[in-house]
Amino acid sequence: MKEKLVIVESPAKARTISKMLGKDFNIMATMGHIRDLPKSTLGVDVENSFTPKYVSLKAKAKVIKELKDAVKNSKAIYLATDPDREGEAIAWHISEVTKANLAKPKRVVFHEITKEAIDKAFKNTRELDMDLVNAQQARRVLDRLVGYKLSPLLWRKVQRGLSAGRVQSVSLKIIVDREREIEKFVSAEYWNIEALLNKKVKSAAFKASLAGYVTKGKLEIHNEAEAEQIKKELEVSDYQVLKIKKKSNLRQSPAPFITSTLQQEAWRKLHFSAKQTMVIAQQLYEGLNIEGEGEVGLITYMRTDSTNVARTAVAETRDYISEKYGPAYLPKQARVFSSKVKGAQEAHEAIRPTRITRTPDLIKKSLSTEQFKLYQLIWQRMMASQMSPAVFDNTTIDIEAKHQPSKTRYLLRTTSSVNTFPGFTIVYIEGKDEDEEAAQSSLPPMEEGEELKLKSLEASQHFTQPPPRYTEATLIKALEQYGIGRPSTYAPTISTIQEREYITKLKGSLKPSELGMLVNDLLVEYFPDIIGIDFTAAMETELDKIATEKLDWVPIIRRFYEPFIKEIEAASEKIEKIKPPEEELDELCPECNAKLVVKRGRFGKFIACSRYTKEEGGCRYTRSYQIKTGAKCPECNSDIVEKYSKKGKIFYGCAGYPNCKFVSFYKPLSKPCPECGALMTKSGKNWAKCTKCGKRKKLEDES
Repeated sequence: MKEKLVIVESPAKARTISKMLGKDFNIMATMGHIRDLPKSTLGVDVENSFTPKYVSLKAKAKVIKELKDAVKNSKAIYLATDPDREGEAIAWHISEVTKANLAKPKRVVFHEITKEAIDKAFKNTRELDMDLVNAQQARRVLDRLVGYKLSPLLWRKVQRGLSAGRVQSVSLKIIVDREREIEKFVSAEYWNIEALLNKKVKSAAFKASLAGYVTKGKLEIHNEAEAEQIKKELEVSDYQVLKIKKKSNLRQSPAPFITSTLQQEAWRKLHFSAKQTMVIAQQLYEGLNIEGEGEVGLITYMRTDSTNVARTAVAETRDYISEKYGPAYLPKQARVFSSKVKGAQEAHEAIRPTRITRTPDLIKKSLSTEQFKLYQLIWQRMMASQMSPAVFDNTTIDIEAKHQPSKTRYLLRTTSSVNTFPGFTIVYIEGKDEDEEAAQSSLPPMEEGEELKLKSLEASQHFTQPPPRYTEATLIKALEQYGIGRPSTYAPTISTIQEREYITKLKGSLKPSELGMLVNDLLVEYFPDIIGIDFTAAMETELDKIATEKLDWVPIIRRFYEPFIKEIEAASEKIEKIKPPEEELDELCPECNAKLVVKRGRFGKFIACSRYTKEEGGCRYTRSYQIKTGAKCPECNSDIVEKYSKKGKIFYGCAGYPNCKFVSFYKPLSKPCPECGALMTKSGKNWAKCTKCGKRKKLEDES
């Protein structure tokens, strides 16, 4: 056994580090957490200062034994878990479980997995930071108290399988509140009038929109009759240029990514979910096998709320910009960004490439399609952050349309924006499609007082629109602005409320289900503070102070828990049993001719008679819940449907069961194999495989 032991969480991280540290080190991975609060009980001793009762995870028994043996035979122990509060807590758990604490292990922290960063980290080891550990413990204990007290209440009063949580329930409330705004919204009719004009001398025509009156200000057109009356007057009006305003605007480049902005942009540009983005970012951070380099970490740590960047990385980026694009694209001074996130810890660097000269095209062959797309996004954003601003010449022209008979002076306005220097946009355009941003408008040269000719008028009807539903990107932005949750919580929070079927995705937008609205309304009525935005944000700040100001975490939890438990007791007495909404099917019960409905049991959804009851006199008809996949059974040509096992696991089987017993644990695809016409099933994230000839096909090719 080697004398130097390094413990990390991930096997991928272990592989990358081992090639950088060399033969003197034994690198071991915990495969994630090895200790946590028990699943079956509260696991918090409320009467004894909220002491958490941690248990070693049964699934990690073999890993723990191997770690203990390695610790005994090592003279130096390094805990190299992730560089955040959760990583610090995991390092502490490892130390406690393996008894490494007796050997005084050294904490190693690095924000990127490169040879230089690893060497520097091992030269600057430290002890475990118990303030960071306690900050994480406090969050874990608080979330356990909320979840394990509220969730059973929902089970008793609504239905089994529901859950509530400190951040989860506030996120649901934000989505439900927006839906209620949409439901209450009353659309109003309005009309716009647009004129096509040109100069008296031959020139290109341009459009100008009716903006109001020259002297009276705003003009609102509520119906077609009003629009037609104004249009008639404009048709016989005299037009001349009233005012020309020109301004050169600088559009500064955006800051490098933090967790939330990466998730938002990955959704906008790549349509990656928050969860998908974080999984891919983790792979890029922990290291991939790059042709000509071997295992290397490609980006810095991906859970961060800081826009800070190391001086060496800034210098490298500026050198690359100067060489690639020339001095015009390089500001005189390096750009420095301050965080706009409420309660930002600023503990880490922003998310950036570990080496800017490792361009996306250079390593494309070594990456999957998704890895390449996300790496390219991160690389472009870092490049753009240190580039010169884009320059736009903006022109606004006010035009008077004077109706001589009535002396009414209408105001029309036209604008143009011409990009005179691309600056950072040559590399990256924030939040918009490149085609949209590239579109430029220009106007013919004009002078104040110049007369214009009217070519045509167009009146168009519009209706005011309700506020849009949240997408994953806009919900993350809202949570960040309110100060709710932290970088590591956004993706799992959104995943949880989807898995609980509190929300559904509708063309990328998050729509609350009837069940989600029912649960939200119940929590709002009986626990207004717990799921209040201001209360939750204030609690986040208190929890942060445990680490930043070295506060004792127990009094913070006690101040929360004592009124909370009284609310739980009161709600338990007041809330009557609520019947959750049931989805009616366009199908009648084969036994009693009543409507069939979708119900939920301890193992998920099932179909039952609407008169279903276990008591005497009711109908007992039930069957498994099935969703058609669009594929046909290769054995009998019936539909293949999605089913649930007794343990709630999804599998795929023939709708003709029990006559046909075809089963697949891989999702069938509707399109048959292009080679032999047999059934294709999903095989991994991006591939499909034929069940007969074994032909593999990229899922991108599937419509």
